[in-house]
Amino acid sequence: MLGTLITSKTRIKLMVKFFLNASTTSYLRDLESEFGESTNGIRIELKRFETAGLLQSHFEGNKRIYKANTNHPLYKDIHSLLLKYTGIDQIINQVLTQLGGLEQAWLVGDFARGRDGEVIELLIVGEGINIAYLDLLIEKVEGMIGRTVQYAIHSIRSFGRFNTEYPYRLLIFSS
Repeated sequence: MLGTLITSKTRIKLMVKFFLNASTTSYLRDLESEFGESTNGIRIELKRFETAGLLQSHFEGNKRIYKANTNHPLYKDIHSLLLKYTGIDQIINQVLTQLGGLEQAWLVGDFARGRDGEVIELLIVGEGINIAYLDLLIEKVEGMIGRTVQYAIHSIRSFGRFNTEYPYRLLIFSS
């Protein structure tokens, strides 16, 4: 869907990298190894985003570190578009809002790192969650979005422990 509107695959990868999770930072060589593309093509797209004010950068030693500009007027719109592109919006609307006992839901794994993939990993925090109903809702949404959804459930009591288990995470639902 997004590929028909934005023809640059590198631009789409950069959008997912920086605008899905606002805390994501990266530098050129890291992006080169992650994307498997030349630094020149990535550098051109980074410059375009930075010139438009969508990305900010600063130096750490000799590395230019890039990060999304969350104050840009289009940031929220781009973030929302990426939630739709990845199918995360459907997970929120069709699964998470339907569950009882849910306190929080976190996106972990590749998507939390800003990497597009076939598997969406969730960390669900709550008490008394009906797993059979959750599985039914996830099966339904997987058919809608064309991706696999995996989850782990933690109780509220074990909530603090996952900070070290999941260093990259994005809160997508809170009651």
